[in-house]
Amino acid sequence: MDYLEEYYNSFNEDGRLLSRHGQVEYLTTMRYISECLSGFYRPHILEVGAGTGRYSVTLAKQGYPVTAVELISGNLEQLKGKLDGSEPLTALQGNALDLSAFPDASFELTMLLGPMYHLYTREDKLHALAEAVRVTKPGGYILTAYCMNEATVIQYVFGANHLQEVKDLDMLTPDWHCKSEPKEIFELIRTEEIAALDAEFPVERIKLVATDGATRYLRELIDAMNDETFSQWIEYHFAVCERQDLIGASHHTLDILRKR
Repeated sequence: MDYLEEYYNSFNEDGRLLSRHGQVEYLTTMRYISECLSGFYRPHILEVGAGTGRYSVTLAKQGYPVTAVELISGNLEQLKGKLDGSEPLTALQGNALDLSAFPDASFELTMLLGPMYHLYTREDKLHALAEAVRVTKPGGYILTAYCMNEATVIQYVFGANHLQEVKDLDMLTPDWHCKSEPKEIFELIRTEEIAALDAEFPVERIKLVATDGATRYLRELIDAMNDETFSQWIEYHFAVCERQDLIGASHHTLDILRKR
């Protein structure tokens, strides 16, 4: 947790999602959240790993009852600072591995939009998913975000010229899977590993979406776009973000599951 505290106390997550390139991930995620919520009357939402509240606060201000759980105390304080007291939002400090504060089948939508970035063993990933599935009502949705392996190999290892460094540190497997531990902050995954996690639970995959697709590869270009060109980029991105032949190269993905 010390690595996470240090990272998030110095990183402006809101600024990332508010940047032009960061808006692509945010707008895409909100698009699919809205799609999942559309089938329910006044759905109750749980966001685990809510960060500074970019999603939870937005949804609460739209009138949805939201429970936001966040591990990092500094993030939680920023989240609370965005509220004026009128929002139907409860903010708690907690851990994705222990949702025992919530009864079974409590929420129509459960979101893990950050925890899987920082869980380094398959056992912990399964534990977090098990808790999310448990607290979700049958017919409800579980939305889980992941950081993808290939984008890091392409952009960081090769694109930023870190190949020799990561080889010297033994951070790559023979099949080019990045090795992660807490000091690296982020855990990286492949699409087949996500599918293997899902297979352990009574869920149906609805979609696996590339939430930023090619955007981060073109970050400087995207940030320099005028409004009209950026609008066209968003239109293109939405047209291709569900294409499974492109998913693995996205920096972030959103796995949309429905509980049976």
